Amino acid sequence: MRTRTLRARDFHYHRTLSFSRSFNQEINPVNMLRVEHARGLRVRLFGYSARCLHKESQPAVALNKLHTKWLGRWKKSFNNGSLHPSKPVISGEQKEKPFFCLSMFPYPSGVLHLGHQRVYTISDVISRFKRLQGREVIHPMGWDAFGLPAENAAVERGVNPADWTKQNIAKMKQQMELMLADFDWEREVDTTSPEYYKWTQKIFTLLFEKGLAYRKGAEINWDPVDQTVLANEQVDASGKSWRSGAQVEKRVLEQWFIGITKYADALNEDMKVLDQWPDKVKAMQKHWIGKSEGAEIKFPTEVGLEIAVFTSRPDTLFSVQFLAVALNHPVVLEAQKSDSELRDFVAKCGDGEIDPDSKAGYKLKDVKVSIPINVNGEKNASFNIPVYAAPYVLGSYGHGAVMGCPAHDVRDFEFWSLHNPGVPTIQTVGPKDKGNSGSENVFTAKDGYLYDSSKLPNGLSSLGIFSNLSSKDAMEKVVACLEEADSGQKSTQFRIRDWLISRQRYWGAPIPIIHCDSCGPVPVPDKDLPVLLPQVEGKHFGKGNPLGSIDSFVNTKCPSCGSAAKRDTDTMDTFIDSSWYFFRYTDPKNESLIFDHNKASAAIPIDLYIGGVEHAILHLLYSRFVSKFLGDCGLWSGEQFSNEPIKRLVTQGMVQGKTYTDPETGRFLTPDEVDLKSTSGPLIKATGETPNVSFEKMSKSKYNGVDPTTLIETYGIDAVRAQILFAAPVSDALNWNEDHILGIQRWLRKVIAMKDDVLAKASAQYHQDSHADEFKNVTINGEQFESVKLTKNETSLFNETQFYANRIAQSIGTDLSMNTVISDYMKLTNYLQQVLKEDQSIMPNLLIDSYKKLLIIMAPVTPCVAEECWEGLHLGLGQEWKSIFWQTYPTAHTLTPPYRDYKIIVNGKKIGTVERIKNLDSLAQNEIVDALMSHELVRDRVEGNEIVKVIAKKDVVSVICGSATTS
Repeated sequence: MRTRTLRARDFHYHRTLSFSRSFNQEINPVNMLRVEHARGLRVRLFGYSARCLHKESQPAVALNKLHTKWLGRWKKSFNNGSLHPSKPVISGEQKEKPFFCLSMFPYPSGVLHLGHQRVYTISDVISRFKRLQGREVIHPMGWDAFGLPAENAAVERGVNPADWTKQNIAKMKQQMELMLADFDWEREVDTTSPEYYKWTQKIFTLLFEKGLAYRKGAEINWDPVDQTVLANEQVDASGKSWRSGAQVEKRVLEQWFIGITKYADALNEDMKVLDQWPDKVKAMQKHWIGKSEGAEIKFPTEVGLEIAVFTSRPDTLFSVQFLAVALNHPVVLEAQKSDSELRDFVAKCGDGEIDPDSKAGYKLKDVKVSIPINVNGEKNASFNIPVYAAPYVLGSYGHGAVMGCPAHDVRDFEFWSLHNPGVPTIQTVGPKDKGNSGSENVFTAKDGYLYDSSKLPNGLSSLGIFSNLSSKDAMEKVVACLEEADSGQKSTQFRIRDWLISRQRYWGAPIPIIHCDSCGPVPVPDKDLPVLLPQVEGKHFGKGNPLGSIDSFVNTKCPSCGSAAKRDTDTMDTFIDSSWYFFRYTDPKNESLIFDHNKASAAIPIDLYIGGVEHAILHLLYSRFVSKFLGDCGLWSGEQFSNEPIKRLVTQGMVQGKTYTDPETGRFLTPDEVDLKSTSGPLIKATGETPNVSFEKMSKSKYNGVDPTTLIETYGIDAVRAQILFAAPVSDALNWNEDHILGIQRWLRKVIAMKDDVLAKASAQYHQDSHADEFKNVTINGEQFESVKLTKNETSLFNETQFYANRIAQSIGTDLSMNTVISDYMKLTNYLQQVLKEDQSIMPNLLIDSYKKLLIIMAPVTPCVAEECWEGLHLGLGQEWKSIFWQTYPTAHTLTPPYRDYKIIVNGKKIGTVERIKNLDSLAQNEIVDALMSHELVRDRVEGNEIVKVIAKKDVVSVICGSATTS
């Protein structure tokens, strides 16, 4: 970039300049303006007259055709594996990590909806913006393609799931192209590709080797007709199979689990580093992990057995009035042998006759327990506490048993009241300095106090050594006494369960385990990965596990001893596939490693991850777990961020469509049933009544869906992208109203028309005002000048353009305030339009500079309009077109004029304006006073009075004097 002093002659065409210089040569176009008013010649700019540049003489630009033009041009001009041009990455060592911008990859259903358009627009805008700032950006896309939907679709259509998936991927890539999503397609991954699921299987074998992948019995949904396992979504509300219609049974089968509970504490504690995650998501994960600190207590029975429970409230131990145990608890299984009524009760629960969430229960006969210690902290053996078998107690959670304190837990109170009506509760904890408030009240606060002996209810004489202790102190003392009596201990428990990953389905990554009678389960060696899915025919989707019916797949040899063995016939949960896919994006073509350590460590954690809040629990939690596990295995280095994979998470709101319903019947109305042209608002054509109008989640049944392709073909992709961002903040629900997009179109047409106005204005005669301020080292229109003189209006134009460029950069790059970005685009456009309309002389270079900056800052959101205007401007200036995406986003530089005009207020009364006074922004109070007093207007009004204070803000100065003499 050359540096020189800008002179008056630079604004006029020099007669001696030869036209033999190529138009493609890097020449400042304004230096080639020819002004020959003495000869009466019309101003010309590279063959374009001011008249022919007028916007009314130019053909209108069809906004809905621009994407067709520019997609073709970009593809032809740029061969970089991307749909659109991206500024080439400078070779050599990068000074900062690449900016990893990621939107959650989709399941390839074959159709993208407006919700997809929203999330891809957000990520695309941010990635384009970062590239304009000179950052290396990773903005990949892939396909979460395994799973039940594809398998079901294949069964229904009689096609292979692989073929169905490939067709849908091809369709969706075309739709993404139409949406102008500038993804790094050279990084594309497909979870159904053997090149991908080879490494999914490798992660499984690593988990197996570390003892984190194991098999155990688990309850599943069993279709007795099709002889197959059903996912929860394949069972209807009445408990019947979606396909056979059979009543679904509960069975226990051997299933594969991943030991995520081993990482429960790390997953819980490390959320403290996720300060750029939504609080809502972190709260959901904390609840799901469910860390609870308390005590494990062993209640002895009369027959010598013990029933262990976990409680977070050991201070309420002396309020226990019952225990409830799961239906599969050992004490229940033993009692069933001699109790036919208990067997009937358990059977009814298993058949669904009794709601598992109800307060139903069965009191075990001849089974009672004792509170393990007495009020003096000594071992106790008073067997007077009943035990209930209750379906609400989960056998898979904790010890499958809970202690019931009706006086201190609402659920326990409801259960006790149902089974023991009229029997009072035992309340031992309450507010400080207050006695028992009555046995029918439930005191659940954790900051209470244990009663002293004079206030105890229900005949208790004393709480002994625990009397008057706070709940906190009582917890510690109870635990200490339990440990002394060998009846309990301090304990931490988590609600989260180990991750069940077995799927008795075909369309998934096969579990790489071989079962040998001699060796047990043996992992498939690395050299034999991937375990490929076999080709299947329709008959294999009949009964049972599809892979289990293919002998050529099942029968194999043990890799350990060489004996005949059988492959595992389960496939993996698809959340395994999506738990690590972002790592593969960093090194997608690697054939010998899951991914390169250095590449992954350089790119991850993801700088920005965008997706729906519905993934808060499973996908996001599993991704955190797998990332930590891979870090512990040494496959990447993320210790500085606790091996967390995602730095910032954004959960975009749902896109909702306008819905019309009949006020009488509540029936959803089709668009054809509603008259939308009535001046009084929408009317039902058949009845003339006004329908109920609301915005709801888009669905076929509500007739409120919107096809993005239709919108793009009608309004143009730039208008659709801008309206999606403008309609609502990123995290809020977006109520799509098609009428509002017309305002966006008007703005875009204004920007397009402005190009001709800029060219015409820039070619007019320019005479600089004598009152111009000198500025040092200023860049205008890509050229840096050691010195340049600018008038007040010119300085304002430069600074106002920079102000919006800076604010928009903050909104896109930091705040993600996309709706305000669009409004700022419009404000800057209106400002520039006003400057062009005003009859004032503005340096042509500066006009071009401001318009160029507008186009550059618009480019991430409206690529086609920005590129169209960029090309037109350069053709009008006789310059070679280089894509706007090869430009650099404006820097945050503004000009501070040495002199300004100020409105003067003295003691609250405006007295006038002083012109070209020294800039007061950085002056001390005494310097401001001296500058003001040099002007007669101020001097006359305040002379003889003490100036107490001066406040200078922007272009207003308020002077406060000791006495008011301003009249």
